[in-house]
Amino acid sequence: MKFRRSCGIILHPTSLPGRFGIGEMGAEAYRFIDWLAAAGQKIWQVLPLGPTGYGDSPYQCFSAFAGNPLLIDLEPLVEEGLLEGGDLDSAPSFPEDEVDYGRVIEFKIPLLNKASRAFHARASGSEREDYDDFTARHADWLDDFALFMAVKGAHKGAVWTRWERGIAQREPAAMEAWRRRLREEVEAQKFQQYLFFKQWEALRNYCHERGIVIMGDLPIYVAHDSSDVWADPELFLLDENGDPAYVAGVPPDYFSATGQLWGNPIYRWDVMARRGYGWWMERFQATLGMVDMVRVDHFRGFEAYWQVPAGESTAMNGEWVKGPGAQLFEVVEAALGRLPIVAENLGVITPEVEAIRKRFGYPGMSILQFAFGNDPQGPDFRPHNYPRERVAYTGTHDNDTTVGWWNSTAATGSVRTAEDIRKEREFASKYLATDGTEINWVLIRTVLASVADIALYPMQDVLGLGTEARMNLPGRPTGNWRWRCRRDAMTPALAARLKELVTLYDR
Repeated sequence: MKFRRSCGIILHPTSLPGRFGIGEMGAEAYRFIDWLAAAGQKIWQVLPLGPTGYGDSPYQCFSAFAGNPLLIDLEPLVEEGLLEGGDLDSAPSFPEDEVDYGRVIEFKIPLLNKASRAFHARASGSEREDYDDFTARHADWLDDFALFMAVKGAHKGAVWTRWERGIAQREPAAMEAWRRRLREEVEAQKFQQYLFFKQWEALRNYCHERGIVIMGDLPIYVAHDSSDVWADPELFLLDENGDPAYVAGVPPDYFSATGQLWGNPIYRWDVMARRGYGWWMERFQATLGMVDMVRVDHFRGFEAYWQVPAGESTAMNGEWVKGPGAQLFEVVEAALGRLPIVAENLGVITPEVEAIRKRFGYPGMSILQFAFGNDPQGPDFRPHNYPRERVAYTGTHDNDTTVGWWNSTAATGSVRTAEDIRKEREFASKYLATDGTEINWVLIRTVLASVADIALYPMQDVLGLGTEARMNLPGRPTGNWRWRCRRDAMTPALAARLKELVTLYDR
């Protein structure tokens, strides 16, 4: 699909400022959208929006279809009489520069449960009708998700394979018994999803009013500890206990000398094919019901994926296994039409992977930080080699910030030596004609000036922040996804500087 020449910013909603410890779909989100419009930006790229689990990663969610309730704005719940003003005044002191997920959960979830009880006790006829309509429209995933989360809570957060056998195996009698036992908890989960989608739809509409589209993110895999796997285990390579027989990852790469071991279960593509890839059609439909275009994560995994036996401590002892290839996209597009997909074609990319991407017209990605070192794709990431059908990034959520990258040194376990870094910096200095002064703006200007149809950059690069603001370090199990933007950072002067470049380069 052809995208218009434009540009935008990567900022996950959790990174927005706000008084309750995490970004929300409230006043600060609308203020950010206004700032984007003032800066001439046309795209807001977000990470997956699902309810996060282990490690707080948006790529390890409890559902591929649900929204993250931690993003719900609490202020309207006071205005609607579902919470009291004192409920919000009792908020603890949260850090301003990062998300403390544990404290946010302890504060917000009990209030959302309280709001659910109030709603179900005294909702008006029209409010009840709106809620019932929502739950009916989303019943195909919502019923399972709500019960999954309620039962998970009753088992103190244990992974579903460690639950009582009857409910873990979804025996009909056990399912019905747990629904009755946890009726209030199940309704609370559904109410949270109702609030999330209601607020997200309003925020997305506001983006459209301001001329901004949202680019979402569709991870190729789902978490093992998710309602998706519990509800339909036949779709996944599991052992007799329901645990993964193999897990996903990638071999040694730029980020890790031992590869990345993600831990997600592998799909049974033969079963998915027999079912006409219905699960994937539902997933694409659900994602594109929330966003306007979507980055498909780890696109190369559809052609062939790295499969590691469960129990391995690194991703080194895996093997490449053929995936569904073009067949999946043939079936999905035959049913849904042309899809506004951006293919994340990073890593070990083969001619077969590129053939699928080009066949369906999905633009690939180029990461400018990778253009000057030893990355095999480096030449393709240099702007003079870009095709127009390309999404050019200074860096992504997985990269260090541009300032952090420029000032980096060799780290233990890294595949980059001190000599590699010296050569990379020397080449980048010549290529970009820079001594490193305001290196973040040098890279932003470079991708904006390129022929690539879309240019994107993390908010951290616009702000010129260092490694302390990095969003994710692949392979690090904890401590990621925490960075937050300060309220006073999004200044009119910064917007004006971006707007000038947008005008200069016809973005």
